[in-house]
This record gives sequence, structure tokens and C-alpha cells, in this order.
Amino acid sequence: MHSRPAAGAALALLSAVTFATSGTFARSLIDAGWSAGSAVIARVGIAALVLAIPALLSLRGRWGVLRSNATAIGLFGLLGVALAQVCFFNAVRYLPVGVALLLEYLGIILVVGWMWVRHGQQPRRLTVAGSVAALAGLAFVLDLAGTADFHPVGVLWGLGAAIGLAGYFVLAGRVDPRLPSVALASGGMAVGAAVLLLVGLTGLLPLHATFGEVTFAGQPTSWLLPIAGLSLVAAVIAYLAGIAGTRILGPRLSSFVGLTEVLFAVLIAWLLLNELPTGWQLFGGAMIIAGVALVRLDELRGTPAASAPVSPEPELVLAGR
Repeated sequence: MHSRPAAGAALALLSAVTFATSGTFARSLIDAGWSAGSAVIARVGIAALVLAIPALLSLRGRWGVLRSNATAIGLFGLLGVALAQVCFFNAVRYLPVGVALLLEYLGIILVVGWMWVRHGQQPRRLTVAGSVAALAGLAFVLDLAGTADFHPVGVLWGLGAAIGLAGYFVLAGRVDPRLPSVALASGGMAVGAAVLLLVGLTGLLPLHATFGEVTFAGQPTSWLLPIAGLSLVAAVIAYLAGIAGTRILGPRLSSFVGLTEVLFAVLIAWLLLNELPTGWQLFGGAMIIAGVALVRLDELRGTPAASAPVSPEPELVLAGR
């Protein structure tokens, strides 16, 4: 059936769009004096609370499923939520947002390498070609030629975000399929918020925030607006759509569809910050789409005629970030 891949692609794109808003929302808070840790705690903490009741209802009293996946949920919260987001928000303190995004998306290459080393799934030529095309497209979209310099601390934060993103991609599909996506998202975000709060209380992670007026999209507004956007749009909707969509699409395709987050981020910056894409950025976007198409073609060539995937290992499913 073609409906399931179409639904998976739609969910993955929705996840990319909503994730793409996080940078704009977070920028207004950080410029107003928020630390990266405080912004992440607010984002995922509120989202975890919003999803708590739906998560409990989705389990229908199957507490054994929750207990058996406690380790996976914990790792998901540590790597995919806490590490990825804190590292990315700290990276943008030292680097242009585009460069930080490119470093974070190196996690996609880590995923391909993990599938090769851990599961023996050597990437075929089309996957390699799609990887090269998509990452080269990212370089154009992010306009690396106009970047002034690289701060080594920022680069390290960006690489840390890449590790967290790769962990998020892999762990999203390693949990028991009986565990509902909403329970995974809520539990992972609760773990991430709790860990960051505990680390912050020790003084190792700066935690500070302001509760006055902030500037969002060039207009003064309440700090509640970017908080609501970060937690509800860029977390609740983004995580649920990403996890659900990538349980349909499969590992490599989902990770490359997630690359469209960069395109959506450029469009959002255009609409809200009046930053018009350049011709090279549009060219890079076309390269990303071509890369996704190559990976999709390779996935289709490697899929058996039967509708269900056949694999000696549990299938890894990726989510957005």
C-alpha cells in the first residue's frame, strides 16, 4: 500500500517544519538573557507535562511495557533530548546558526555508520551518493562560504549535538513497538528535563532566565510566547510527528527527510526575520531533495516484495530532532 509511506513522509515533514521553529523561538529567549539549559528545561519539561495524560491513557495500564523499556526511555532522554538540545543551543552562542546546524546534522552520517558497523548494513552506492548530495546541499543552504570563522568551543558543542542527534535517531526505533510513541516522547522529555535540572542545581550547567519582555520576529512580546512555541510547537508536535512518521519510513530515509528542517528554518527566517534565501541556498535545497530521492530509491530497491520488512535485527527507526 502507498498510503503508509505517504503518511510517514507527511509526518516526517511536519516534524521537520515544527522542529525548524525552535531556533527562532530560542533565539528570542537567549538574546533576552536565558541560558541554553534553562531554555531546554522549559521546552521539554512543559512538553512532558502536556503529554503525560495522553501517554498514560495510551498505555492502558500496561505498566510492564513501561518498566521493560525504562532503560531505552532513559537513554533516549539523555542523548536525544538533553545532550542534543543543550549542545546545539550552546553551539549557536559561538557559531552562526547555520554552521551549528551543519555540525549537528553530521549525526546522520553517524547513523549510516552505526547501521554499517552494528548491523552490517553496508551503504550501497545510491545511499552514498544521496549522502554526499544532501550534505553538499546543506553546505550551500547554510552559506558556508560566507562564514567568517570557526570557534573551537562552538565546534565541540556542535559535534556533541551530532552525537545526541544520532542517539535520538537510533533509540527512537529500538524501543518495544508496544510502547506508544506518546509515552516514549513524554518519558524521554521528562528524563531530559529532570537530568538537566539536577545538573544545573550542582552548578555544572548554568541556569538563568528572565521573565520580562523579549523580542520575537522583530516585535516586543511576552516571554510566554517563545516558551509556548518551544514547548508546544517545537516539542509536542515535533516529537510526536517525528517518532510516529519514522516508525513507518525506516532509518536512512527518515534521517534524510529530517534534512528538510534546514530548508524550513530558512523559510521561517525569511518570513519572521526578513532573511531572503540566496540563489545558492535554493540550489542547495535542490541538492538536498535530490539526495532524499536517491536514498528513497535505494530503500525501494532493497525492499522485498512483501509489505513487511525482513531483517535479522530489530529495525532501527529514526525520528526528527
